[in-house]
Amino acid sequence: MTEDSFDFVVVGGGAAGAILADRLSEDGRHTVCLLEAGPADWHPFLHIPAGFIKVLFDPAFTWTYSSEPTEWTHGRRVPLPQGRTLGGSTSMNGLVYNRGQREDFDGWAAQGNLGWGYDEVLPYFQRNERYAGGDDRFRGREGRLPVSDLSWIHPLCEQFIAGAQGLGMPRNPDYNGETQAGVGYFQRSIEGRWRMSTARTYLRAVRGRSNLKIITRAQATSVVFDGTRATGVRYVQGHDQHNVRQVHARREVVLSCGATNTPKLLQLSGVGPVDQLQSLGIPVVHALPGVGANLSDHFSVRFVAGVKGITTINELSRAPRLWGQIAAWLAGRPNILAVSPSLVHWFWQSQPGLNRPDLQGVFAPASYREGYVGMLDRYPGMTCGVWQHRPESRGTVTLRSRDPLAPPVIQPNYLADERDRAVLLGGMRLARELLATSALSGYVTKETLPGAHVQSDDELMDFAKRYGVSSYHLNGTARMGLASDPTAVVDPELRVHGLQGLRVVDASVMPSIVSANTCAATMMIAEKAADMILGRAALPAARTMAE
Repeated sequence: MTEDSFDFVVVGGGAAGAILADRLSEDGRHTVCLLEAGPADWHPFLHIPAGFIKVLFDPAFTWTYSSEPTEWTHGRRVPLPQGRTLGGSTSMNGLVYNRGQREDFDGWAAQGNLGWGYDEVLPYFQRNERYAGGDDRFRGREGRLPVSDLSWIHPLCEQFIAGAQGLGMPRNPDYNGETQAGVGYFQRSIEGRWRMSTARTYLRAVRGRSNLKIITRAQATSVVFDGTRATGVRYVQGHDQHNVRQVHARREVVLSCGATNTPKLLQLSGVGPVDQLQSLGIPVVHALPGVGANLSDHFSVRFVAGVKGITTINELSRAPRLWGQIAAWLAGRPNILAVSPSLVHWFWQSQPGLNRPDLQGVFAPASYREGYVGMLDRYPGMTCGVWQHRPESRGTVTLRSRDPLAPPVIQPNYLADERDRAVLLGGMRLARELLATSALSGYVTKETLPGAHVQSDDELMDFAKRYGVSSYHLNGTARMGLASDPTAVVDPELRVHGLQGLRVVDASVMPSIVSANTCAATMMIAEKAADMILGRAALPAARTMAE
């Protein structure tokens, strides 16, 4: 067994880990080792925005996980791919930059997580991003992550927005500003022709730092402990379980493996629910029942309509029209290769009288076979999807075996809580109504998925059970909270309760899911964590409402 020594060892080079590797090493005072289980982000499809379709389910670059079947997914296993390359899921996600609502973070603080209220986290969102639009009180101008507005505008998008306005939704040019509610175009992590992953924006320019070592194809198999202090990480190169190596951490080990692999690694290391560890013969280092609990995700359902009288992305993505789009991409002109899969957002209420949106919806002048993002339909189509912002259902991530290379058992328990089913039903009816507005009526042939014959609550819920999918927003499995909370895994400084020298910095620490795609909040968490780890003073809290 070989061993190297560093001040910090960061496990996982994704949305959070790449940021930490940069921030912890940038002043030159500390040595940092970044372990990434996947390869470097060498493939062109990881950089061309539309390339996500080609790599999202490719085991060369993803953890090809899936959920356990339940009655609420009609006995299906729902695919749950997670990025396994430098940049992690930021190298293959839907490119949407979406922070969430003020109340999400104020809710974190109200649970005892001081310093995580909206005014405290806003400066870290701002430090992360570089965006030209919006209000200076809310937006960042000089961050590492370029955020851009849509440059390729399709007429169906404008008609959809007009129809939504006719239903009472205000047009909102900046849902990451003062309020999220309304309809408009998504902001994306795209600059010019290229996807802006954390590997590209945080790691590319710093790989030559003498105090930063990046090791790819290095899958962590356990955290090493001396008593209750984390002192290093064991890992294997490739899939050779006999090629075990070890890195020593003089100060801290930081887990940034994501909401599935972080609890898996903790459990493999003897940290987690005692009964589960003992059942697999894993020696208990520290009992923490919350490890792997509190899993949540956004469960999305998409409605599809056939289109007439106008060309959609379905046709533009096939030759010979595709050749023109490729030429436009090469020339830096607006094109379908540099757009996110969802172009339009709508944030709204599932029923009247709510004080903030409990739904996120998406629209695109494109449609995918059986409503699943991956392969486009052969006919002209458009899609309106919806999911519940803040699901109540909670699931688990547990070990399948002691084999560190075996996938974990992932059970999100989609729709298990009846409140989730009620909100989703309201969202589905609203999505269908949005596709049937007078503004779109001249372009619609018919609803193709699920079809006009599906009308009752039971029929709509059966459709959701058969065709609903993950939004890939897994979180919460090492939740932040006070030591008195039996479900909490880390404290408000992201240190694992009861242990020393070990933190978790990724989406698994979210005490409750944000009303948004989770990537932006995960990057914010990493920016804030870097200051906490290095003992730097927190950035001054924003005072947006007072001003």
